[in-house]
Amino acid sequence: MAQLGLADRYGRVATDLRVSLTDRCNLRCTYCMPEEGLDWLGKPELLTDDEVVRLVSVAVTRLGVHEIRFTGGEPLLRRGLVGIVGRTAELAPRPEISLTTNGIGLARQAQALKDAGLDRVNVSLDTVNADTFKQLTRRDRLKDVIAGLEAAQDAGLTPVKVNAVLMRGVNDTEAPQLLEFCLAHGYELRFIEQMPLDAQHGWHRETMVTADDILGMLTDRFHLTPDDASKRGSAPAESFLVDGGPQTVGIIASVTRPFCGDCDRVRLTADGQIRDCLFARTESDLRSPLRAGADDAELADRWRRVMLRKLPGHGINDPSFLQPARPMSAIGG
Repeated sequence: MAQLGLADRYGRVATDLRVSLTDRCNLRCTYCMPEEGLDWLGKPELLTDDEVVRLVSVAVTRLGVHEIRFTGGEPLLRRGLVGIVGRTAELAPRPEISLTTNGIGLARQAQALKDAGLDRVNVSLDTVNADTFKQLTRRDRLKDVIAGLEAAQDAGLTPVKVNAVLMRGVNDTEAPQLLEFCLAHGYELRFIEQMPLDAQHGWHRETMVTADDILGMLTDRFHLTPDDASKRGSAPAESFLVDGGPQTVGIIASVTRPFCGDCDRVRLTADGQIRDCLFARTESDLRSPLRAGADDAELADRWRRVMLRKLPGHGINDPSFLQPARPMSAIGG
C-alpha cells in the first residue's frame, strides 16, 4: 500500500531530511556562537544512535524521504556517526546520504564514512587565509580543514562542496580568492547569505553581504553566466558557469531571494524535535512518543500532521519576523 508523504497545505512535499546529531561544535564562528560556547544538550536529551536510525527509517520507508543530510553542531563529534551512516545506507529504498561538516577530523574519518555508505560532503570554509580563519572561528585549524577536504576528495565523497559565509569587514574581500582555491582543487563552492540564526542575535540586514554584493565581487575577476543546464528545482543555490564552464559557483540567497515556494526540506534536531522550517519558532516532539512506545505508524502520522502546519515562507522580509530562539548549531543545517 502506498504511503502518504510529508505534504503541506501549499503543495510542497518534503523529501530531504536534515538530521542534527549534536549541538556541539569544535569551532566558535563569530556569526554562530559566542567564544565561550553555549549550554549544550545533556546526554539524556539527545537521541541515541538507535533512536536516530529509527526515526530516519520512518522517514525513508513510510514518508517518502529520499535524501538524508547529517548535520550538527559538528556531526564528526558524534561517536556513533559511522555506524549511523552504515545503518542508514542499509534502508530500502536506499536514500542519498550526505554530511555537512566543518572538516575538522574529516581527514581521519573520510574513508570509513565512504565505506559505510556516505555519498558526499559539504564542508564549511569561509576563507583560505589563516589569519582570517582564526579571526572568524577563534581557532587555528585551517590546515585541518584543508586536509579534510583533500581526504574527502581522495575517498570519493564527491562532489565535494564548500559552503562559505561572507562577513562585512572580515572576509568579504576574499570571495575571488576562495573561488580560485576551489576551482584549482575541483571543489564546488557555494556562497551563502548570512542568516539570522546566531546565538547572540546580532544579525543586522544592513551589514549583511548580499547575493548581489557577492556577484559583483566575483565578476570583477571571473566571467559568470547562468548555468542553464542546471535544473535548480528545490536546490537552494543559483548556479553560474565560471569563465564558460564546466566548473560552477553557487549563490544561496536565503534572505534577498527566498526560495520557500520550492522548499522540500524538514529537520530533525539532536533532541528529537521536528522543525518544518529552518526559521520556525515552534517544534514538534517525536522523542517523547518514541520513548513512550509509539509504533512506526503513529510516529509517521505525527510527522505528517506537523507538516500540515508549515507556513508558506520563512518571513525574514516581514516586519514582524522574529529570529528563532534556537541558534543554527542547535537546529542543524
